[in-house]
Amino acid sequence: MVFHYDSSDPLAVVTAPPPDETPDEQAAREEREAEAQRISDQIDEELRVEKVALKKQEHIVKVLLLGQSESDFRMRFARDKWVQERASWRTVLQLNLVRSVNVVLQALQDAFDNDEEEEDPLPFTDRHQLLRLRLLPLRGVESDLKRLLGVKAEDLLENSPQTSPKLSPRTSTEFYVRSRNWRSFLQASQINDSESSRRPIKHDGVSSQDATEVISSCKNDIIALWTDRVVREMLQRYRVRLEDSASFFLDNAERLATRDYEPSDDDIVRARLRTLDIQEYEMNVAEDGDSRTWVIYDVGGSRTQRNAWLPYFDQVTAIIFLAPISCFDERLQEDPRVNRLEDSFILWKAICSSKLLSRTTLIIFLNKVDVLEYKIANGVMVNRYLPSYGDRPNDTQSVVKYLRQKFKDTVKHSSPEPRMCHIYSTSVIVESIPFPFSLTQFR
Repeated sequence: MVFHYDSSDPLAVVTAPPPDETPDEQAAREEREAEAQRISDQIDEELRVEKVALKKQEHIVKVLLLGQSESDFRMRFARDKWVQERASWRTVLQLNLVRSVNVVLQALQDAFDNDEEEEDPLPFTDRHQLLRLRLLPLRGVESDLKRLLGVKAEDLLENSPQTSPKLSPRTSTEFYVRSRNWRSFLQASQINDSESSRRPIKHDGVSSQDATEVISSCKNDIIALWTDRVVREMLQRYRVRLEDSASFFLDNAERLATRDYEPSDDDIVRARLRTLDIQEYEMNVAEDGDSRTWVIYDVGGSRTQRNAWLPYFDQVTAIIFLAPISCFDERLQEDPRVNRLEDSFILWKAICSSKLLSRTTLIIFLNKVDVLEYKIANGVMVNRYLPSYGDRPNDTQSVVKYLRQKFKDTVKHSSPEPRMCHIYSTSVIVESIPFPFSLTQFR
């Protein structure tokens, strides 16, 4: 067999087959060449995919959200998805209302038990006993709503209200769900809502319709309990501490405790739902003709979760830190020895000190200014719980100014290298939360 090749090609001699090649050797050679070509094509395809992925990464803003809730961001930037999800919050909002009522009922029971020992007993009547008895079914409703959200029966015992022989400042035990259970609940809810007629959500033998029926049947008694003068006096005398938004839900019981209740954005932003594990949300943000994908990792604020944050620090574009400054007089649920605001300072310092985050944009929201203002207006002294505040004026503007400077000083003194930090004061209400940072700073 004679082979012809172009003598002007320097590689032709190398790549040409042997002149005395047999048919079997030719077949083996062609098989090797085909395999080599397949591997070469595979490498080319992997390089192409990697190039596309890198190109896509250029338009991705990776944001780490530390603190309370990511819902404010999705309300604004992923409106279509948020509208689909909004109805699913009905169960969460019902739970917030029911939990608030049950805290008041527990305090009322404790007050009954300790009434004989009081020098100046409250003027309770048979009506108060009747209200408590009529609202007792809400204890079972609270457990049912938690089970709908994926909480196991054995975990419900951990969140049961504790009774004590003596009244003391109390608040409801914090309730949480696993992120995967919350996402499963949302998916199931959206499937039901897409039906021509909404079907009740069922899980673990519990129906959302049954819970709604009990709540709606208790509506008038809930309103009577919350608006009762003696009950209000009891809450104040015994310093019963309700969650920040409890009064909102109780004030709106006329609307929330109905069979056809539909959640609003204003309702949802006040809801309390703590999730464990990492949650990932993707949204497209358009500004000035430029569109980018934001991937938000909600890594939670609990101390018990912070060891899971590290993998998400890699190549993060920005950290949005939500610090509820109204919690200066509260303790951590997981460690009652630690002040919640002081814990925020400790966490903020750790973030600023991290070398992995030395070039990351820092954005902090000093949140719940409206709740802070309410507490100060009711005579709470900030320096009693925050000694470093000293004898500065006990007004909202002075407190916010002091805390802003303290967070700013931490950035200055703890960062591995100089950098900018954006600090904004915000409130619970979503409409008042500004988004003054631009996409251009994330290029």
